Amino acid sequence: MTSAVLLVDDNAVQAATRQTILRRAGYFVIAALNPSRALEQFQKSEFPEEIGLVITDHIMPGMSGAQFVQELRKIRPTMPVLVISGLEEAEAEYADLNVVFKLKPLLPDLLLATVHTLLPGT
Repeated sequence: MTSAVLLVDDNAVQAATRQTILRRAGYFVIAALNPSRALEQFQKSEFPEEIGLVITDHIMPGMSGAQFVQELRKIRPTMPVLVISGLEEAEAEYADLNVVFKLKPLLPDLLLATVHTLLPGT
């Protein structure tokens, strides 16, 4: 069984675009537009598939990507996380959170190569 990719991004267009790219490459992708809801789903094990990788945006309303990852680390300390941001300076906020940080725009080939590296068994 392959693991699913959880995509956390409040921008529905960007989330849908990344979801399409990943699905075409054969990944099972779950999109979450709300980081607080995604954390709740982790705590309650509400995902239809086992999550093997989280891809998150940095700037989101209510909770930044860094805050989301800090909370996620309490539930899943070793979960691979890819952060995608348009702000180069944001990378410093993830210094001790064990994430891979990539700048937007992230081209499809680079997105897929990064996911392939981070998601075991793909």
